Amino acid sequence: MDDLLLKISVVILPALVCLLSLYSLKFFQFISKKQQHDGMIEPPGTTGWPIIGETLDFGRANLKGFPEKFFYDRVRKYSSKVFKTSLIGETVTVIDGTAGNKFLFSNEYKLVTVWWPRAIQKIVPITEGVTSPLGIQASKNLRQKMYPLILKRDALCNYVGAMDSLTRKHFDTHWDNKEELVAYPLVQLYTFSMSCWFLLSLDDEARIQELLKTFNVVVDGFASLPINLPGTPLNRGIKASKFIRTEFEKIVKQRMDQMRQLSEEGEEEETVPQPPAQDMLSQMILFSDKNENSGDDEPNVTDDNNNQTTKKFMSATYIADLILCLMAAGYHTTSTVITVLMKYLADFPDVLNEVLQEQYEIAKSKAPGELLNLDDIYKMKYSWNVICEVLRLAPPFQGGFTEALTDFTYAGYAIPKGRKLYWTGISTHMNPENFPDPEKFDPSRFQGNGPAPYTFVPFGGGPGMCPGHEYARVEILVFLHHVVRRYKWEKLIPGNVNERLKLNPYPLPPKGFPIRLQPRSSTCQ
Repeated sequence: MDDLLLKISVVILPALVCLLSLYSLKFFQFISKKQQHDGMIEPPGTTGWPIIGETLDFGRANLKGFPEKFFYDRVRKYSSKVFKTSLIGETVTVIDGTAGNKFLFSNEYKLVTVWWPRAIQKIVPITEGVTSPLGIQASKNLRQKMYPLILKRDALCNYVGAMDSLTRKHFDTHWDNKEELVAYPLVQLYTFSMSCWFLLSLDDEARIQELLKTFNVVVDGFASLPINLPGTPLNRGIKASKFIRTEFEKIVKQRMDQMRQLSEEGEEEETVPQPPAQDMLSQMILFSDKNENSGDDEPNVTDDNNNQTTKKFMSATYIADLILCLMAAGYHTTSTVITVLMKYLADFPDVLNEVLQEQYEIAKSKAPGELLNLDDIYKMKYSWNVICEVLRLAPPFQGGFTEALTDFTYAGYAIPKGRKLYWTGISTHMNPENFPDPEKFDPSRFQGNGPAPYTFVPFGGGPGMCPGHEYARVEILVFLHHVVRRYKWEKLIPGNVNERLKLNPYPLPPKGFPIRLQPRSSTCQ
C-alpha cells in the first residue's frame, strides 16, 4: 500500500507543480496586460517558477563560473537591458549596463535606496527597516557623518601602522615554518582579526577564533533562500546572529559605561576625556552622544526595545547590530579577494615579479623595524592595479539590490514604488565594449585614468558606495606587502590559469586554495 501511494505521489506531485506554474504564468500575464492597458508598460521578462522564480538559473550560471551569462542571455532574449525576473522569492527588475549603474547610483536616496534580501533581514533585524523614512535618514547620517570619522582616507592614516604590526604578527604565528597550508581559512582569520581590532579593539585570539566560526554560519545564512525551517542555513544563521548580537551588546554597554565614567571624571577635573580605544565602537558612541545632546532635529533610530525614539541616535542594541553588519562585510569580502589575488599571482609569475619589485622598493625606503604608513600604501600603484583586475574578474558580490522609493520610469518602462531592482557589476566588468578581451588577466587596464565611469563597480557607486572601500584597500595591500616578500607559493591543485572561478556563492579557488609554501630569501623583511 505504501509503495502504491509513493508511486501515485511521484506522478501527481510534478503534475500539480506544473499546473500551478502554468496558472501562475497566466495570472502574471493577465496582470502584465492589465498594467499595459492602464498605461503602465512593464519591462519584459518572466518570474519563472512559483517562489523560486529564476533563482536556480541564476545559481547554475554562478556555479559554472559565468554569472554574467544569466544577464546576457535575457538581454538578448528580450532585446532590452531592462527586464523582469524573480530571484530569492522577489520579483526584481534588472537594470543592466553602464547607463543602468549610473542611473541607480546617482539616484540613491532620491528614487531608490539599498534593499537587503529577506534572509539578511531575518538574520540582522536592523536591515528590515532600511527603506522606511527613518531607516533612510539613519543610513544618510551614518554614511555622511559617522563613517568618514574613521573610514575615509585621511582618518585611516592613524591606523596603518597598527594594521602593519598586526599583519606581521599574523604571519609570524600562522604562516611561518609551514610547508603546506590551506590559504582561505587563514586569510579569513587575518581579515576577521583585523575587523575585531578595528571595530572593537578586540585582540583575544581564542575568542576571535570562536567568533569567526559563528560568523561564518551567519554569512552562510545571508546567501540562503528565505526558508526558516530547522536545519536550514537561514535558521542556523538566525541562531548564530542572536548569539553574536548578544555578545556584542555586552561589549557595547561595557564601553558605554567606561566612556560615561571617563566623561564624569573629565567634568570634575575640567579636562577633555579620552575614550578607552579610538576604534569604530568608540566613534559610534561619541557620535551617538553628540547627536543626542546637539538638539539635532533629524529622525533617530530605536531604543533598546526596538521602539522609535528621538532621545538617542543609536542604542546599544542598534550599535551591536550595526557592528555585526560591518564586521560581516569587512572580513568576508576582503578574505575572498585576497585568496583569489594569491591564486592569480601564482598563475602569472610576471605579474607577481612586478608586484614583488614594487614592494621591495617600499621596504627599502623604510628604516629597520619602521612600520608602513598611508603614503606607502598609495605608492603601491601597480599592486593596486593588480587587485583591481582581480576585483573586475571575481568581485565578491556580482551586483546589489535596491528598492524604488516612488513610481518612476526608466528607458520607457514603469517602475512602481516598492519594486526591487538589481544592478549587476559583473555584466559591465565582462563586457568587451568596456574591457577588450575581458577574459584576459591584464592589470594594465587600470593605468592612467583607468576604466570609464560606471564600468568598474566592485564597491558600488554614488552615495550608496561601500563606505569601507578605502579600509579594504589598506588591508589588502598591507597583507600583499608582506606575503610576497616573505614567501613563494605554488598551487597544490593544478588547473587552467584561464579557468573561471565558480561561485558558491562567492568566487573562490577549489578547496580553499591549498598551497606549498617556501620562505623567500631576502634582506627586505
